[in-house]
Amino acid sequence: MARLVRWTALTAAAALLTAGCSGGSSDEDKDDGGRSSAGPSAAAPSGVPEALVSQTLDWARCEGTDDAPAPDGDWRCATLKAPLDWSDPDGETIDLALIRSRASGDDRIGSLLFNFGGPGASGVSTMPSYADTVSSLHERYDLVSWDPRGVAASEGVRCRTDEAIEAAESVDSTPDSPAEEQAYLKDAADFGRGCEKAAGKLMEHVSTTDTARDMDLMRHVLGDERMHYFGISYGTELGGVYAHLFPEHVGRVILDAVVDPGADTMGHAENQARGFQRALDDYLESTGQEPEQGSRKIAGLLERLDAEPLPTSSPGRELTQTLAFTGIVLPLYSESGWPALTSALKAAEEGDGSELLALADGYNERDPSGRYGTTTHSQRVISCLDDKQRPTVEETKKLLPRFEKVSPVFGAFLGWDTAGWCHDWPVAGQHETAEVSAPGAAPVLVVGNTGDPATPYEGARRMADELGKDVGVVLTWQGEGHGAYGNGSDCVDSAVDAYLLKGTVPKDGKVCS
Repeated sequence: MARLVRWTALTAAAALLTAGCSGGSSDEDKDDGGRSSAGPSAAAPSGVPEALVSQTLDWARCEGTDDAPAPDGDWRCATLKAPLDWSDPDGETIDLALIRSRASGDDRIGSLLFNFGGPGASGVSTMPSYADTVSSLHERYDLVSWDPRGVAASEGVRCRTDEAIEAAESVDSTPDSPAEEQAYLKDAADFGRGCEKAAGKLMEHVSTTDTARDMDLMRHVLGDERMHYFGISYGTELGGVYAHLFPEHVGRVILDAVVDPGADTMGHAENQARGFQRALDDYLESTGQEPEQGSRKIAGLLERLDAEPLPTSSPGRELTQTLAFTGIVLPLYSESGWPALTSALKAAEEGDGSELLALADGYNERDPSGRYGTTTHSQRVISCLDDKQRPTVEETKKLLPRFEKVSPVFGAFLGWDTAGWCHDWPVAGQHETAEVSAPGAAPVLVVGNTGDPATPYEGARRMADELGKDVGVVLTWQGEGHGAYGNGSDCVDSAVDAYLLKGTVPKDGKVCS
């Protein structure tokens, strides 16, 4: 099962495009215009070979794939070369896939770089579908995103075949016998070995710090003196790490749906158990149910599924407890998904697991032909390199009662995940928590949503505090769903737009209700 930090919503998942980057260009499509190579004012990253610092991006029409046509409009793709190992920048290089749509107006500010979270989400695929949400910014910014190293078109990692992924769905994610524990841990170790085989030497060079350094090279090659950035979910952690490493290059930065940078492995899991339970309580209240009673009913359904999976309309597939849990999680990412959750839970109570299975497939990126996406693969490779903690089964078991008290529905799953996610991982992790302190940086606007299930609101204040005095500025939305911008609050959207377009920093602590 995937960790839940990643940016996922029903509307976003339905809209994702799969667009490749072409390797060449034509006279018609080449549109550097002085913007695809670093201008004299764009401070070059120190210690980087001249061949990388002076490279020019050949923007060309994006290529379609077997799954989707190329994006419409003026989207162009290019490839950036970056060091494989940032401690040896003169050594081997890797290719990073970028996508861009030029600013539509004449009063251009620069590039606005987007990371949509995960870790593991493809910016090349997501950016065109997200452009309508940020259309107010497009007149003055080039909209730019990329596939971070180890993701999709940037040497993306695939750790398992589709057949092996489907077979693993039968593994119990909340084992309650020695045999189930053994199967759970074996599956986790097998996944890690598959990642190691697929990634090779890249496995040790896909950390958030590596990607932040890629971003600074990208900023320079795009011709920007400062980094203007919009990070969502995990993208907020990436933005914080960038600000810590390059405070002097921080421009106008938005961090929305904020990951708590001070939480360790257990802390993140407990935060998410609390956040998803909060969202579930709000959902239950919206349907006229008392949250405690409604949660007990859902927990009872999951308990029954642990003993006896439900039949579905998908040939040869049943709704297991783990798949049901995943199906419940997905619609909580967005209030617009709540009606689908109501229908799916009703069908499951009546003995049909088809709707919850379809929701789980949406989260797991499984298409009707049985092919799975690889976001989870990249997510695990990146997060297990970042995180040095490897909780044991014994440590997890001691904390399970606490997790289950926080959330009777999500606690056990998220608690067990701490033991299985990076179990017997082939590569050592780098740190316990992310370092995001950025003294001297320009103000960073940190946007928190009180109803966010995946990145609970408390993380926004923690991020702002750790960025430092006069750097982190908190904007609060009392809303629902994962993220705030573009989710229906004119107050939030206006404040973010004013900051990005005019440099107007809202008062720290501003609340949008």
